[in-house]
Amino acid sequence: MLQKVVRSAVIDAPIERVWSVLRDFNSHDAWHDVVDQSRIEAGRQSSEVGCIRAFTLKDGSFIREQLLSLDDREHRFTYCIVEATVPLERYISTVTLKPVTDGNRTFWHWESSFKAPPGRERELVDLVAQGVYEAGFNNMRRHLLERRDRRPREASIMPAALPIGCRSVVVSAYGGVESMTLRDTEAPAPGPGEVRIQQRFAGVNFIDVYLRRGWIPPMFPLPGTPGMEASGSVIDIGPGVTSLMGGDRVAYMGPVAGSYTTVRTVPQDWVVRVPAHVEDDVAAALLLKGITADYLLQDLGRVRPGSRWLVHAAAGGVGLLLCAWARRLGARVVGTVSNEDKARLAREHGCEHVIITSDYRFAEDVRGVFGEGADVIVDGLGEAAFDENFSALAPCGHWISLGQASGVPRAVSPDLLISKSASFSRPVAFAYVATRARLNERAERLWAALADGTLRAPVIERHPLQDAARAHQRLESRRTTGALVLAT
Repeated sequence: MLQKVVRSAVIDAPIERVWSVLRDFNSHDAWHDVVDQSRIEAGRQSSEVGCIRAFTLKDGSFIREQLLSLDDREHRFTYCIVEATVPLERYISTVTLKPVTDGNRTFWHWESSFKAPPGRERELVDLVAQGVYEAGFNNMRRHLLERRDRRPREASIMPAALPIGCRSVVVSAYGGVESMTLRDTEAPAPGPGEVRIQQRFAGVNFIDVYLRRGWIPPMFPLPGTPGMEASGSVIDIGPGVTSLMGGDRVAYMGPVAGSYTTVRTVPQDWVVRVPAHVEDDVAAALLLKGITADYLLQDLGRVRPGSRWLVHAAAGGVGLLLCAWARRLGARVVGTVSNEDKARLAREHGCEHVIITSDYRFAEDVRGVFGEGADVIVDGLGEAAFDENFSALAPCGHWISLGQASGVPRAVSPDLLISKSASFSRPVAFAYVATRARLNERAERLWAALADGTLRAPVIERHPLQDAARAHQRLESRRTTGALVLAT
């Protein structure tokens, strides 16, 4: 007869924080007192379904367990014992987490079934229920509390009140990449409402190029460090920070440049937690671009089934996300790219028709697909494409100027817009995440779109921090697809 053990508990921590520990199938020796040492066999990843962890308990027992399933959306995993000195035959167990609705806490449900030798049923049920499950709940609570003041493993051990030495890319003069150098700098201790982050990746975006060139001087006084987004782990927090704690995996985007660095102190309102199913490099590559795609679709373009979109640089970081997301929401999408390889990628991400052009001529092709033109144009090209964009715009259409790769576009006159009853906008992403609530709302939509397959993690081109100049050259060459990040 199979024995069944069911135990539940509420953990005073957000679900993503608890899940980030539990989904690592080899983490239990770090938080559970009964486990002595553990390793994943055959060099597999600790979150890879099918992997086997071999571990010893403090009493000398030896166990091998296999991960049978792992679901990041449902926060659930199942595992079984494949070999053990403890007589738990046909043991299979499932862990499930649920958010508690009346607070930022987590409901943890742990259940198992197994066959015990005759006469030892009660002994082994108590062992699993109390020695493993109940003890595990208490151990996890203590582990998460300890993490509040503990720096991540890669961070230097320094007093919380002191600055931390770091390395930053500094631009000393507006212009070319030769002005970018790596220097020793400091990240100050977090003040009220701030967190200090040990960064692992920084996103590279066209706005970083614009700042380096001196196109937006008020936003980038010299000397300055470029970069608007990054991912990493919280080192420590300042007074008044209640939503984050040491060790949390996070990403941030903010209106003040400075992310090309190894450690940074930023306001908590810029920061979101990164769910377990999103890797650090993906978070750094996607947060700003994904939230840009979200506000373009939801706020400015007001996407709807059948709406006609023209997306320039359709194989770029924002372009791929925008094309895929718009298509999933029912829009028709035409994209422009510079070569056939990029055209293939754009088609794979939802473009109904792709225009390959190197001379900014596309309006005739757009009208050939859409008839009277595009309802929404997302333009990162700038001045060289100005006339073609207006020609490609449908009556009552909306033209969104998102960038200026070919130079700053001329002013759009009201008389020009009146001729098509059109509208024009030149948005800044940070205005659409002006509050922490809005940032979290948009980030949750982004993470959910990744989880359900609406968006795919992009091809990511990685460069070390000291090669930031090379990353800028690659971005400006228009030979890249997907996203670029700097490994810090």
